[in-house]
Amino acid sequence: MPGMLSSLMAESEVRPPHARARAKRVIFLHMSGGVSHVDSFDYKPRLISDHNAPYAVPQKMLDAFAPENRSAVKFYKKPDWAFKQRGQSGLWMSELFPETAARADDICLVRSMFSDNADHQQATLGIHTGSVGFTRPSMGSWVTYGLGSENANLPGFMVLAPVLPYSGAQLWSSDFLPGRNQGTHVIPGPEPLPNVRRRIADAAEQEAELGLAAALNRRHLLANDNDPKLAARISAFETAFRMQTAAPEAFDLSKENDATHALYGLPRGSTKGFAWQCLMARRLAERGVRFIELIDTGASNNWDSHGDMAQHGPLAKNVDRPIGALLTDLRQRGMLEDTLVVWATEFGRTPFNTGKDAKGREHHAQAFTCWMAGGGVKGGIAYGQTDEFGNTIVENPVHIHDLHATILHLLGLDHKALTYRHAGRDYRLTDVHGNVLHDVVA
Repeated sequence: MPGMLSSLMAESEVRPPHARARAKRVIFLHMSGGVSHVDSFDYKPRLISDHNAPYAVPQKMLDAFAPENRSAVKFYKKPDWAFKQRGQSGLWMSELFPETAARADDICLVRSMFSDNADHQQATLGIHTGSVGFTRPSMGSWVTYGLGSENANLPGFMVLAPVLPYSGAQLWSSDFLPGRNQGTHVIPGPEPLPNVRRRIADAAEQEAELGLAAALNRRHLLANDNDPKLAARISAFETAFRMQTAAPEAFDLSKENDATHALYGLPRGSTKGFAWQCLMARRLAERGVRFIELIDTGASNNWDSHGDMAQHGPLAKNVDRPIGALLTDLRQRGMLEDTLVVWATEFGRTPFNTGKDAKGREHHAQAFTCWMAGGGVKGGIAYGQTDEFGNTIVENPVHIHDLHATILHLLGLDHKALTYRHAGRDYRLTDVHGNVLHDVVA
């Protein structure tokens, strides 16, 4: 029995990509609530010169507003943060994210993103699963389904989030994909992964006990025609056993030096905050975790700044230094070239509002900004363009399907070939759409 469990411990789930991969793994940074593109990464001088000028909103755009905000005339609002050119590339970025902007030469800004929905729940589902209206597997689940994991002792897909975001655990669900591809939710705190320490002190004794359980589980699985849900449950038990050694070591920051803690702005001994999440992302990436997602806020405290854009300030301060540190740390360790870092939000915010000198901004799915760095992406460039106010896209529109297709392409996966047969048809992350952004690939 012990030998059987040992062989399970040694299993490799790595699967070859469809083509040459530029990235081995993804770190996905999700800013929940809708970050304003015109206050951060999409510089629009006309918003400054035309502050408080009237704007007649098209009916299609008005339909996305709450009924009380559907007056046809709005007023342009200037950005609350100053912009300047950054790095040798000269990318325009604002003072909202100064530490991230300092790494401009590593970053590819995608300024022409758009989504199919301006509601938080649906748009958040879209950026994660490709579908704003139906239950679908998460992008992280598709990636681990296609490539497997480089470390059999840790989950291939892990999500570090202090609280549940919009749409909850559906964001890391495997849905109809095999259950082993579901994300593991890690909650920052003193015990981020509860109950993974050994119940039995003697490892050999525990392995013998679990080996017997494994043999009985396999017999039960065969007797039930290899039921996929049962197989997923058995696989989860086996992963949990292997994690008893790997997880405590991975989440132990005591051996990280003072300089690293200072770089991230993480007090020694702290186990909370976005700085902890970013440092843990680097450690999990080092240990072969394939897809790591960091979510900074939940459904009740986020970037949804309807009333006052000043709310963006402390939220940005919370994540900016750790994100800049993560990019720096990955580069210093030689990991950025094969680690794709993606910064995303579910939609942007309007360049206008209902009254003159309005303090806030509304939801804006017609145009927003995401960015990528490392993992085979050209740094120091901007792809796509919005009009002179940031209202609409005028060059190289990028749907969420296009972003997903590009992420898969950088991992060596063909988004059209990465399919799963379910309910009588072949499904994929990009549905029946999606174009790879070849111009951003190095």
